[in-house]
Amino acid sequence: MSSAEAVAPVFDIETGLQELVARGYQFVHPADERGEVLAVVGVRVHDDVVDVVRLNAEDDVVATRMPGSEENIFEPERWLWRRRGEGAQVLSEILSLPDAC
Repeated sequence: MSSAEAVAPVFDIETGLQELVARGYQFVHPADERGEVLAVVGVRVHDDVVDVVRLNAEDDVVATRMPGSEENIFEPERWLWRRRGEGAQVLSEILSLPDAC
């Protein structure tokens, strides 16, 4: 168990998304050819890292912190931290990370 898992408060997805917006995440909503949203993706660039959160479903969320030098933030070759799982828990964990690495 990581320190983020040990101390992270768990809250609902809506609260987590509001907190991400408050911290400066910018969101996009990729859609298929019929216009149906495939995911909700939030990105925040800060210090020398990039944080990306992809919500595929309430129980399928991926959050990644990677070096700012990564060329493809949607398929990074390296990451500093990564979690996948239930939305509220994953959002809680990424919000518990310190801003600076």
